[in-house]
Amino acid sequence: MVKQISTAGCEPRDRSRHWHETIAATYFPLDLRFVDADRFAGDLKIWDLGDVSLSRLSSEPLEYRRLLHHFHGEREEHYLVTVPIQSEVFFSQCGKDVRCRPGGLILERSHEPYVFSHGEPSDLWVVKVSATALSGKIRQPDRFCSLQFDTTRGGGGLLFDMLELIPRRIDGMSEELRATVGRQLVELLVLALKDDDRTLTAGATAVRAAHLSRIENYVRNRLGDSDLDPDAIARACGISTRYLHELFRDANQTLGSWIRDQRLDACREALGDPARKQTVAGIAYQWGFGNQAQFSRVFKAQFGVPPREYREQALKKRAVAI
Repeated sequence: MVKQISTAGCEPRDRSRHWHETIAATYFPLDLRFVDADRFAGDLKIWDLGDVSLSRLSSEPLEYRRLLHHFHGEREEHYLVTVPIQSEVFFSQCGKDVRCRPGGLILERSHEPYVFSHGEPSDLWVVKVSATALSGKIRQPDRFCSLQFDTTRGGGGLLFDMLELIPRRIDGMSEELRATVGRQLVELLVLALKDDDRTLTAGATAVRAAHLSRIENYVRNRLGDSDLDPDAIARACGISTRYLHELFRDANQTLGSWIRDQRLDACREALGDPARKQTVAGIAYQWGFGNQAQFSRVFKAQFGVPPREYREQALKKRAVAI
């Protein structure tokens, strides 16, 4: 169940190329800057958890740079959730710097240039999750890329405990269970972010962010209601309909498009779950789409393929992984 890659056994002249290829295949393309390429040593273990990838990365001092040309033309955006176990790491993205010590975690966004480095030998947990999956759980996750979050308590503590436990248990897991565990990791990450008071103030005023958080929770609990409308949402959250629309304009998205995206994310997750035996139409209706033809059109526009084809691709991908 674990894939292992190492520089051990590599000729010194091949180590730089080998590690570049390893990192690109595991995460995404990056420029690597070595202190001493010929003497560099690195080890990587990778566990497949459905749509989520978990890895344990140990290496000598190194600098990683994500540049514009790396993601030009890439369709799917991802986040890396990095949890240092040994030594401090440095991360800079969008003009903001953060130093993360053991006991913390940081987020790295694939579709913005960044620099990630450590000046001492490091040991890291890294979770790779699609932006689509993460955005479906928490609004604008990119606003957290300049912050360090706590992994010693609350949701962050549970996340860290799960990271430590998974490698010891994964050999006995079915493919379905591994995918479920991957989704639970994302849920624990969201809890870790929401546990932090800065979640309310990152990228917005505290009052507006608090309103948005309440609106999001209300809507997510009622996505299956095809009659969900702005007036009902505003009444339930104690604000005017006009102010409700203003809040989402400030977030550069309309309320209607945000609700549609949440429903599409829920449908995408259900279609990719082999344990879900519902028809495509059944899944669409469950998450608030009353018209299957319209659902197919918007799903294809969002994810590039029709829902039925997405389900077939997801099942084939899982079968190959087994």
